[in-house]
Amino acid sequence: LPAGLSQWFPALEVLDVSGTGLAELGAELLALPRLHTLLAKNNRLGGPGSLPKGLGQAPLGRSLRVLNFSGNRFAEVPPALLGLRGLQSLSLGGNRLHGIPPDIQELRSLEFLYLGGNFITSIPPELANLPSLSYLVLCDNKIQSIPPQLAQLHSLRSLSLHNNLLTYLPREILNLVHLEELSLRGNPLVVRFVRDLTYNPPSLQELAGRTIKTRNVPYAPSDLPENLVRYLSLASNCPNPKCGGVYFDSCVRQIKFVDFCGKYRLPLMHYLCSPECSSPCSSASQSSTSQSESDSEDEASVAARRMQKVLLG
Repeated sequence: LPAGLSQWFPALEVLDVSGTGLAELGAELLALPRLHTLLAKNNRLGGPGSLPKGLGQAPLGRSLRVLNFSGNRFAEVPPALLGLRGLQSLSLGGNRLHGIPPDIQELRSLEFLYLGGNFITSIPPELANLPSLSYLVLCDNKIQSIPPQLAQLHSLRSLSLHNNLLTYLPREILNLVHLEELSLRGNPLVVRFVRDLTYNPPSLQELAGRTIKTRNVPYAPSDLPENLVRYLSLASNCPNPKCGGVYFDSCVRQIKFVDFCGKYRLPLMHYLCSPECSSPCSSASQSSTSQSESDSEDEASVAARRMQKVLLG
């Protein structure tokens, strides 16, 4: 970038240096107090020193709202960007990212996040701490699962997950009642997932805990060590209405299909206390085995139908 940029254009608000072969952005940027949009797509940014030091503390760090570094060579989200607290739109698509830093949650004003076309394998739960996030693009990566915490993104309207390695979705995804667009094409989803599900036999501690819970054995906190009292409080009820059992750490993972927008059946992860409980719910299309399970299915379907537009094709 030319020296004296801030002196020549002190009122500059939008700067587009895309496709210019830049390998670094100079310190001249830091003195642009009104710059709110910086587009630097399809360059050679990503090496050491490619971003000016003190970015978050400079006038630019306070004014910047839109930042597009797509098509560069970043192997990680630059830590300097995590100090841009007023940033509303961040694009880092088509780089070399292998992960998303948990500190992404510091960008509290972020509304649009584009990370498609990278090598990302997992999504940190901290991403759910972005209260204004409306558009999240994670397509064309290597993501295998979605953390259930993403259901806390109550402002989310568009979620792009196509061309990943997803074999299921967490049931909590149905809580995204404001979601209008969900893209899932190009994922395994329902392919070969059943035979990959495993069941580890419960430990002696879990067997004892299950007995105490299912038989309602009375106990007081003073009767047991604190860690065992805490353990017993973590019991989860088996969703099979004919079972009535509980589980702690050892459970059967199972895919259960839920009607989605009256047209598609989405595979959602389902947990049961033992393999014997799987038969009543194993079919993707059979009726529920009891009225209570039917009611649960209806609630899920109603919630899902609130999503107005689904891109699965």
